[in-house]
Parts: sequence; C-alpha cells; structure tokens
Amino acid sequence: MPARGGSKGIPRKNIRLLANKPLIAYSIETSLKSKYVDKVIVTTDDDEIKFIAEKFGASTIKRSGKLALDDIPLDPVIYDAVKTEEKSCKTIFDFVITVQPTSPLLKTETIDETIEKLSDNSNDTIISVVDDRHLNWGGFDDKEKKYYPLYEERVNRQYLPKTFKETGGIFATKREFLSENSRMGENINLIELSPHESIDIDNYEDWWVAERLINKKRVVIKTDATNEIGTGHIYRGLAIASKLPNHEVLFLLDEDKKLGIEIIESYNYPYLTHKSTKNHINSESDNSNSNNFNSNSNSNIDNIINSGIFIDNKGDGNYNDDLMEKIKEYDPDIVINDILNTSYEYISLLKKNNYFVVNFEDIGDGAKVADIVFDALYEHQIPSKNVYSGYKYYILKDEFYFQKQKEIKKHDSVNEILLTFGGTDPNDLTRKTLNAILNSKYNGIITIILGLGYKDKKEIKNEFNIHSNVEIFENVKNISEYMYKADLIFTSAGRTMYEIASIGVPCICLCQNNRELTHTFANAKNGFINLGLGKDINEEKIIDTMENLINNTNIRIEMNKRMLNIDLKHGFENIMDIVKNKYKKHIDIVSYSY
Repeated sequence: MPARGGSKGIPRKNIRLLANKPLIAYSIETSLKSKYVDKVIVTTDDDEIKFIAEKFGASTIKRSGKLALDDIPLDPVIYDAVKTEEKSCKTIFDFVITVQPTSPLLKTETIDETIEKLSDNSNDTIISVVDDRHLNWGGFDDKEKKYYPLYEERVNRQYLPKTFKETGGIFATKREFLSENSRMGENINLIELSPHESIDIDNYEDWWVAERLINKKRVVIKTDATNEIGTGHIYRGLAIASKLPNHEVLFLLDEDKKLGIEIIESYNYPYLTHKSTKNHINSESDNSNSNNFNSNSNSNIDNIINSGIFIDNKGDGNYNDDLMEKIKEYDPDIVINDILNTSYEYISLLKKNNYFVVNFEDIGDGAKVADIVFDALYEHQIPSKNVYSGYKYYILKDEFYFQKQKEIKKHDSVNEILLTFGGTDPNDLTRKTLNAILNSKYNGIITIILGLGYKDKKEIKNEFNIHSNVEIFENVKNISEYMYKADLIFTSAGRTMYEIASIGVPCICLCQNNRELTHTFANAKNGFINLGLGKDINEEKIIDTMENLINNTNIRIEMNKRMLNIDLKHGFENIMDIVKNKYKKHIDIVSYSY
C-alpha cells in the first residue's frame, strides 16, 4: 500500500479524517479482513503516516525521499517495498497485491476475488476497473475541421459496448512479472467494481462523494396499507424515504396487504414482501373501549392508559419468522416501524441484532424497548425518555413545503368546500357530510377527494353525478392544490389535519374512531372545529356548524391565523436531530460491546 506524505490535490489526504477515520485506515482494515491476507505493508516516506498506519494494524516500510517525488511512478515504489520485505522475512512472495489508500470504499470481498483470480494459472495480472460506457467524442480533426465521435450509433448508454476505466484501487500481479519498471504480466484479467466501490480520491469533490457514501445507512421501513388500517402509515414512510436521498431505503410489506404494495410500486421505491402476519389490533378503525373517551377533552391520556389501548397492548402476532429473516438478510442499520402496535418480543429481537429501532405511533409494548418512538398525533403527558410526541414531529408530504399559505381577508366568502376523509374513510363520512351540505343553504362548489382504499367509488359517483356543483376525484397526487383552493374543509382527525393547518384553511373535523378522539391537535386552539365521533353526529349539527362558519368571516380569519402560527415545516429536521444524536450513542455502545 503506497502512501506518500506529499499529496498535492488534498494536502495530507492519506491521514486526513474521512467520516472520523484516517483515509488510509479504510484500506488497511478492508485488506486485513481478507481471508487470504495476514499482513498489510504500507510503504511511506512520512513518519506521521507510518504512525497512523501501524495504529490500524499495518506494517510499514520507510522508503527513500527519492521514491516519494511527484514524478516517480508506482512500479519502482512497489518493487522497492517487495524487495525490502522479502529480504527482511527471507522469503520470495508468489503474488504482489497493490491496494491504494485512496480507495476507501473497496470491499474485502473484492480483494478475496482478486486473489482467487490470480491463483488461476491463466491469469498473470488482475486490474480493477469500472464500466465507463458513454457517447464519447475524439479530439478536433484538423484535416476535416470538425470533432468526431468515438461511437458508431447513438443509443442509450446500456446498449453501448462495454468500455472499462482503471480505478487504481487494485493492481495484482504474480511476483515474476514485478520489476522496477513494470508490474504487468502477459495474461491480464479485469475485476469490475461498482461505481461506488471504484471511487479514487484525488480531489475535494471525490472526498465529498466518498464521505457521503461512507455515511450512507441502510434503512428498512416496515409498514402496510389496507382499507382497515388506512394509508397514512405508507405515506409517512414515503415522506421519510423522499428525505433520505443519501441513504439506501427499502420498504418491507405484508404480501397480503395489496393496497400498500400498490402504493409503493406507484412511487417506484424498492420493496420486499414477507409472509402475512396476524395482527390483532393493527387497525385505525379500532372502536374498542368506546365508553372511555370524551370528545370535548383536549387530553385523554389517562383514559387511554386506563382502557389499555396504549399501555400493555401486547401487539401479539405483528411479526413472524419470515419478517425477521427478511430484515436479517437485508441487514439494515436502522429499522423504522410504522405499523401502529409492536410487540415486546419483535422489538427485542431487532435490538438483539443491534439494529437501531425507530417506531411511529406505536401503541404496543414494543414501544417500551424501541430506541425512539415518535407520535405526532398524541400529546403524551406521561414522560418517557424514548417517546417524542406532538405536532413538532409530523412529517409533511413534499408538496406541502412548496404550497402557498392561505390568507383569509375580511370580505372573503366561502365558494368552495373540500371533503377529504383519508385513504379509506371506513365510516363513509364522505357520503354523510356530502348529503348534509346538499341539504343546507350552501350552493357553491363541493370538491370530494376519495382515497385509494375508499370502497364505493363507483357508487358514490353514480349517486351524486346529478349535482352539477359536485366534483369527485380519486387518489389525487397534488392534494395541497385542492386544499389551497378550498375555503372550508371537512376531514377526519388524522394526519390530514396537519396538512390543512400548514396551508391555513378553516376546517371541521369528524373523527373516524375512538383513537382519533384522542388526537389533541384537532382543537380550537389550533384553529379546528372538532365535532367528535363522526358516526354519532347528526346532519343538523353538520349543517349548523358549517353555516355558522360560512356566515362568520371573523371566526374563519381567526382559525386561519391560529393554524399559520404553528410551525409544521420542520418536523423531519426535528426528528433527524433526535435520531442522529441517539444513533451516535447507539453506535458507540455497539462498538464498545464488540
């Protein structure tokens, strides 16, 4: 491993810290992990490089200053190191493997494969390369007075014939072909590296890319969507994935929950499926313990605890061997669970495998042992060192970061009402609210957005197509635009209320189930009118509330102001600040345990 001290592009780059570790340390550690390597030798002219290399397990040879000049090629440097080591250990080597310290992403498996290829008698030299197919052009032809292409036909890159560029990462040769002026044998074979593994740090741009790739984490997002559990979990996972472009994200989905698979496929994210798990309480429409809630209360945490829906919820059956095997095969750094309730056993198994576990809206016993639990819907009053709750941890969909905010003025009227009750609307509050509006004095536009999981799409369209002021849309991709256009919105007390608040449109909430009654964000303080459990609200109540809002601009202005006073655009940053801090501690603990 050649490492001189006089690097020019990045001064002192061989021992400069790359992601908190000296650059040269990566190649040393990677080489020492090879099943065929028991000694790594660094040839250097620099005492500091010598010191660092030895700290990370390498032996060193001090080369002369003459062999460290800028114009000296590698052949005499490697020849000198091999001759010096052979003399020292009184043996002649069979193979000479040169690994560059500027290739920090080189894999141990690649070194093993190189040595195996070199062991084949038909190969004398192995050189690492990367696929470099492009529509290349030659220089200027003075005779023809034009530039000329180096290709015969303009086709997409993948259809061009392969051309390879040396990466410099590995140059392996049989000893007999090593001399002061050459390391090249007669029969040459190539070992192809991925673009990431082929990175050779020569300038600051290379350094930046390498650091990003070294810091890249493998993230599994375990989530699902069905008509029963809704689509909010999936869409939060997509919002998270879109904000992790520097990391590798994989969705893990139940093979029987087709709605979730359909959504992920439509967004082109990679995913794996696992065998179906039986989950007793994984449902947004769970209406158990219905007598324990008061819809007028801003905080029902004591009732939740007493009823057992939040604490001591075993979450039995929300994982199986196939799910765990898929996670182990992928071997992530971080596992994100957005499945509503996790069991103690499932999360404990993840922790046993040293995965960092982040759960969202977890009402199961697994929440007790997860590294972090984020819950934007509940304002938890009982302190817990791993639970972070409230609107500060809500992650908006990307489109809401760029949507304009609504400003309601004194003379504004209500000309368009939007109805959007989530991905599934299990209690069909859409139809109930629409009938009420049609029976009221309001005669403006009524826009309805149906989610992917809404069951009666064809029927509701047929039922209301006689009304010229009713427009029904399915699974729109730009819902923020519809919200901004609306003057009043009806929705359930789920995640949609945060999106509405980020724009500032006056909103009336009808809760889908008892869990939504505990979502304390949907209250007057934050600019919402919450009518309580939707199935218990009669038509007259809906009409009276709506007409009072339509006729009172001052109330709508106040609702608008209260919503816009809430910062909903930094939820992901708030989450990442906590995750980064705790993940660092997790890594330190795991490293110490080894």
